[in-house]
Amino acid sequence: MTVLSSRPAHPGLVSVALEVAGRLANDASDVITATAGRGGHPDPGESPFDWVTDTDRTLERHTRRVLTAEFPSIPVFCEGSDAPGGDAEFRWVVDPVDGTANHTAGIPWCAYSLALVDRWGPVVGVVADPYRAQIYAAARNRGMRANGTPVRLTERQGDPLVVCTEMTRTGPWPGMGQFISTAATAGTGVRVLGSKCLAVAQVALGHASAAVLHGYREWDVAGAVSLAAESGAVVLDRHGEDTHLPLDGLLVAAPGAAETVLGWWQSALQADS
Repeated sequence: MTVLSSRPAHPGLVSVALEVAGRLANDASDVITATAGRGGHPDPGESPFDWVTDTDRTLERHTRRVLTAEFPSIPVFCEGSDAPGGDAEFRWVVDPVDGTANHTAGIPWCAYSLALVDRWGPVVGVVADPYRAQIYAAARNRGMRANGTPVRLTERQGDPLVVCTEMTRTGPWPGMGQFISTAATAGTGVRVLGSKCLAVAQVALGHASAAVLHGYREWDVAGAVSLAAESGAVVLDRHGEDTHLPLDGLLVAAPGAAETVLGWWQSALQADS
């Protein structure tokens, strides 16, 4: 297992993208806190866990308008749009409110996530954590910052203390119960808090030892994966391969916890197969 590495990106583009994404994240933080607990309704799609609110729509429209004006040649993909694809060199991916059910209920645990992505993964990632009044930002080979303060993980040894995970779009993931039981036996707490983005961000910040996500969309995690990679976390798929945006499961972990948590995850998947 190795820590994620990336190709360099044009410094001018990165600087402008960071500035614009930071402004959008600040706007989103204000809107999310002002509209918390105002209700919503389930998305009529396939998942009973997806919700749609006016806040989602407002932030999506605002984000699209600003990004289209500032970067007219770069496509923008939002939650609910078609999966990112095509031949564009770069793409923006945004989740206006990750943790919409929490936001709808007034539970203070949701985020705005925005990332500029190329073929090698996130170039820029910005996450607004409105209830903690924090903006987390990262850019390829420039590190991660929380409200402007640099964040860097140190090598962690021994057993992990807290691991985050989340449901899939249809419920518990295969082997999830076994994974939680194995972690508990080892003295590790597993938390399911309702935001994939913030689950990964907790690892980048050093609050959680690891985050395991069995199912997700690119806009759920791209911004937070940028934070994690630049803070020094390990980013792996379920097979233990390091990759920039894994398509086959996602493990983000502090370096000293990665091997242990990966073993728990793989064992749980095998037991369920």
